[in-house]
Amino acid sequence: MAAHFGRRLRKGAASTAVAAAAVAALSASQAPGVAGEDNRPATAGATNSVPDGTGGATGNSPYYTDLPPLKSPEPGPSAPVGTPVSRGDAEAGIPATVLDAYKKAAAELRTSKPGCNMPWQLLAAIGNVESGQARGGQVDADGTTLHRILGPQLDGNGFALIPDTDGGAYDGNSSYDQAVGPMQFIPSTWAWAGRDGNGDGKKDPNNIYDAALAAGHYLCRNDWDLSREADLHSAILSYNNSQDYLALVLNWMEYYRKGAHTVPDGTGGVPEHRSDEGTQRVPSPRPTQPPTTKPAPKPHEPGDGNGGNETPGPKPPTPKPPVPPTPTPPGTPTDLVDHLTGTGTGKLTAMAGDAFTERIGVRAETKVGKSVAKVRIRFTLTGDTDATFAGGETVATVATDAKGVALAPPLQAGEKTGDFKVTAAVVGRQVKGVDYTATVTERVADALARTGTDPLICAAGGEFAGQVQVKATYRGAAAGKVAATATVVKSLLDATPNDKGPYFKDATGKPVRSLTGLRTDAKGLLTLPKLYADDTTGTFLLRVTTAGGATLTVPLTVEAASPAVPTPDPSASSGSPAPDPSASS
Repeated sequence: MAAHFGRRLRKGAASTAVAAAAVAALSASQAPGVAGEDNRPATAGATNSVPDGTGGATGNSPYYTDLPPLKSPEPGPSAPVGTPVSRGDAEAGIPATVLDAYKKAAAELRTSKPGCNMPWQLLAAIGNVESGQARGGQVDADGTTLHRILGPQLDGNGFALIPDTDGGAYDGNSSYDQAVGPMQFIPSTWAWAGRDGNGDGKKDPNNIYDAALAAGHYLCRNDWDLSREADLHSAILSYNNSQDYLALVLNWMEYYRKGAHTVPDGTGGVPEHRSDEGTQRVPSPRPTQPPTTKPAPKPHEPGDGNGGNETPGPKPPTPKPPVPPTPTPPGTPTDLVDHLTGTGTGKLTAMAGDAFTERIGVRAETKVGKSVAKVRIRFTLTGDTDATFAGGETVATVATDAKGVALAPPLQAGEKTGDFKVTAAVVGRQVKGVDYTATVTERVADALARTGTDPLICAAGGEFAGQVQVKATYRGAAAGKVAATATVVKSLLDATPNDKGPYFKDATGKPVRSLTGLRTDAKGLLTLPKLYADDTTGTFLLRVTTAGGATLTVPLTVEAASPAVPTPDPSASSGSPAPDPSASS
């Protein structure tokens, strides 16, 4: 089923319809994740829409349709669960550098996006379907492909229509986009999804480490949990929006889960059949001047003036056939866009850690103000905050709806406060973008309360028995990570620190009566350090204040120390005084 790299590909491949039927048959017999328990197709409940509105990561480019063997390689019975096989079917062999890239990408995602549950076998399945594992592992030591891997140009002629978006920087084509590299990203998707997977400071779609990590992050966006079947299906369909593609990737993923082994770079198997085999592409017409031909001589007829020995008259001019007009490229909705307008989004403000309640949106319009549907709009976040779109990305691409409107994914504030900018721009066309400014404010509390009720009393010169603990809330809910201060104040009306009475200790043990830089925990709780009392008695006030203005005043009482009880002299007796040992007898 697979040929080693360099071997001549087999001709007479099966048609797409036959391949699709084979996928369905294999899905029913092998991959448990491909069919539901009630024997409905596994895609039930999985969305067919592409969330980014770009035709997926690949622009729905062609892919390899070869199926895995019906019998997956199995590790030996004594091997621990998950042990890769050391030998087996050729299809299970993955080139060493390519396999290393998949595993490193999955490991990075376990740290950066643990809720995604990314299996490296999914990356391997997509890498095999998209490029035959970088064409059998034709990569250098750094993971960069030895030869450029390009899909067909997406010119609408048998494929999707995606005019050039990168000036040919990635694919060398300044007219139309082409899928690039071992994971087949189109340039417009790589522009925001690209990652540096090998730490060389570059994001190169032709490098398997960069491409594998980018594919992993692409599949993990939208808070998808790939251990859930519905999310797994949605993620795969977002990569290439095809039900056949979904079933094929699921089969290869299951195949690799049952066993895979390393083979040297450059010796891996290469698939033989593609989804575009049998597709008849109509060549673009070119204006040509057909050769001028002389008309056949007209037969002589009586009385026509050209019979017998009469001198022939002048020949009529030969008509030239009309030159066909130069064809114009097919128009797209993007070509109609003259400008973008905002959709009336209000003030964009959210507290750190919260979701923004307002959605950013724009409308694509023609020069006369008519809305344009099916236009790709890219929303990009810039600034010093760590705000993101839902799913953790800073760039999102959305297609305009029937009313020409594209809504960005919900915004999520991070922990860094300040302003950031969201820019909406048309993908593939130089149209002035629309900018929005958003603000992340610090976390606040609007109420504080003590968690205990015992009076806080201490003897002069001693230490308070318990520590003060308070709980901060905001609109009735726990207010976590809120900044706070605690100060022993002079009076209710004078919030300056007192110069006597109860005190805290700093790191060197010196008395301090004001603490800053405090912060509540995730449950809104704040436990203050231990308090001590000097020799001044009376009632003092401890004031706790949080960002947002919540204030709590706690009384502290210092009582006079109890008088010391004299210790009896053990040498004293109840009778006569002891004789003076110095006295003489």
